[in-house]
Parts: sequence; C-alpha cells; structure tokens
Amino acid sequence: MTLSEVIFTLIETRTFSNIWYWMAVGVTWATVSHWIIGVPFDMIFSARKHGGQAMLDLDRITDINVRRLMQVAGTPGLVLIAMGAFFITSAAMLGFGYGLELAQGLFCLAFPLVIVAALTWRTTQRLAIHPVEGEALVKALLRLRFWIQVVAMTAIFFTAIYGMYTNLSRMALF
Repeated sequence: MTLSEVIFTLIETRTFSNIWYWMAVGVTWATVSHWIIGVPFDMIFSARKHGGQAMLDLDRITDINVRRLMQVAGTPGLVLIAMGAFFITSAAMLGFGYGLELAQGLFCLAFPLVIVAALTWRTTQRLAIHPVEGEALVKALLRLRFWIQVVAMTAIFFTAIYGMYTNLSRMALF
C-alpha cells in the first residue's frame, strides 16, 4: 500500500460513516456549549454557587467579552458574515446539489452554528444595551446556554437521522 492510499483510507470522504466526523461533531458541540459569549461554563456555575469574588470575576469577563464582540460587529463582522454565507452556500450546493457527502456533513455541522451565532449575537447586543450584573447576568448566560444546547441536540439528532439515511441508501445501491 502506497502512502497516498494510506492517507486516502484514513481521510475518507464518506462523512456519515466516518468516526472522525462524529468525533468532530461531538467536540464542536461540547466546545460551543461550554463557552458562552467567551465565558467558560464552569465560571458561570462557580459564580452562581459561591458568589462573592467569583461573581465579580464573571461580571468583569462578561463585560470584556461583550465589548470585544461589539467591536467585531463593524466591518470585520460584515466580512465574517459574507465569508460564512459563502461557505454555507457552497457546502449546501456541493452537498445537496452535486451529492458530495463531505459537503453535506460540513453543512450539517456549520448551519446550526449560524443559529448559535445569531443567538449569541442577540444576547451580546442585549447585554451591551442593558448591562446586568450578578444573578441577572448568570440567568441570562444560563438561558443562552440552554438554547445553545437545544440547537445542539436538534442538530445532532437531524444529522444522525440524515447520516443513517445516507448510509442505508448507499447500502441499498450495492
């Protein structure tokens, strides 16, 4: 077996039957649901449980991240939105128009992240316009995390269903 055959065997383009794809899905959603507006969940949990200095730290880091995200909202934000729209549209066309399974898998992973980005952006704007601290901040961040997890569970469910359909369809052809 040549080196190129080994590489193409490891990097298979049949996405939904590949363990690496499902590991990437798991890691992506675990990471996205852990970092809420750039704040780690354990910090939110600690602030809610202990209060005091942990709550002050949460207030500060959230304020920093909200201001940082609001700065990105200008021209860099428009460029990121344009690049993201191009990527999502390209993946959808290549995946569902031309039947490229790798692009289908990337679309199933990336499209729900757009929803998460919109939810995060909405919460960031709300916190920038009406800053909150303490328990109200914890409540807002936990609410955002809840909705991110709802999107994650829905995305994983539909991706798994579509992946099973794709794999069963491929087996029916043989």
